[in-house]
Amino acid sequence: MGAWDSKGDDAEKRRGPTRIEDRHAGWSRGERKQRHAKRKSVCRGAEKEVTSCVTPQACGEMAKSLLKTSSLSGRTKLLHQTGLSLYSTSHGFYEEEVKKKLQQFPGGSIDLQKEDNGIGVLTLNNPSKMNAFSGVMMLQLLEKVIELENWTEGKGLIVRGAKNTFSSGSDLNAVKSLGTPEDGMAVCMFMQNTLTRFMRLPLISVALVQGWALGGGAEFTTACDFRLMTPESKIRFVHKEMGIIPSWGGTTRLVEIIGSRQALKVLSGALKLDSKNALNIGMVEEVLQSSDETKSLEEAQEWLKQFIQGPPEVIRALKKSVCSGRELYLEEALQNERDLLGTVWGGPANLEAIAKKGKFNK
Repeated sequence: MGAWDSKGDDAEKRRGPTRIEDRHAGWSRGERKQRHAKRKSVCRGAEKEVTSCVTPQACGEMAKSLLKTSSLSGRTKLLHQTGLSLYSTSHGFYEEEVKKKLQQFPGGSIDLQKEDNGIGVLTLNNPSKMNAFSGVMMLQLLEKVIELENWTEGKGLIVRGAKNTFSSGSDLNAVKSLGTPEDGMAVCMFMQNTLTRFMRLPLISVALVQGWALGGGAEFTTACDFRLMTPESKIRFVHKEMGIIPSWGGTTRLVEIIGSRQALKVLSGALKLDSKNALNIGMVEEVLQSSDETKSLEEAQEWLKQFIQGPPEVIRALKKSVCSGRELYLEEALQNERDLLGTVWGGPANLEAIAKKGKFNK
């Protein structure tokens, strides 16, 4: 019998208030959950969740209408188009004003070397301050990200620090001078814009952590697809000790990498991330054999090569597809995957692989 049978009055008093789904008496618990999940998934395409007030039939019609009227949502467009920012003037973010302020804090550089094999090496270079980010370095990072967005032959990227140290985060001189909440939020939005664009690069990236990665340096490692550490290196999110929280997107990305429970341990300082602990919780992929600056870079380059065998257009399409799967809702991600497939299906690499496979079968 259904939940609303002839004993409904007494049963209803015992059960208390019912959920709307229970009106569908013939559905099992699993069917109700499946229908509810389907309604949420479909209606997210309209930028909101619909719970109890829309029937499955109405939601199905809404989905069809959405697919007919717009194949690309705002989120999908952000992934398709380069140069688009998370924040704009509507969020109170005025990029040119922030750039003028950051320009006041010189020191260090962001260096980019692009190899013929499609691997780039991005170096945080401010060794006198443990490669801390000056204002000028933040600006240069954005410039290098734009350059990498347009590097059509690129396939992979290694991020490292000069002189065997990754980065100690923000230069304290800039931090002291940008002391108001408004200044802090402006730099936060600037760096979130930059590192989100970095994360979406169509390159497979790895952070080579040598020495210390502290504060903003630790946050930067989370914007890479992978992380490698040398035996004596350490990653520490020291924001709590500074009386703040991560502001370059580090918390959001860290939760995605290691989960919320482990992220709380790391962010609170209860769990110290030396190379062993970082490997155990899945923060890093591997601990390299050497701590030598040159040798560890060679190890990282060799490690990255396993991911970039093949033509650039295929590697780049793969990375874009993974980004869409991570950031978009299901329907949007599937449509994006379809569009990316159209850029490589029947292309030179595809035809060559088919020809080789045919010969191999013979």
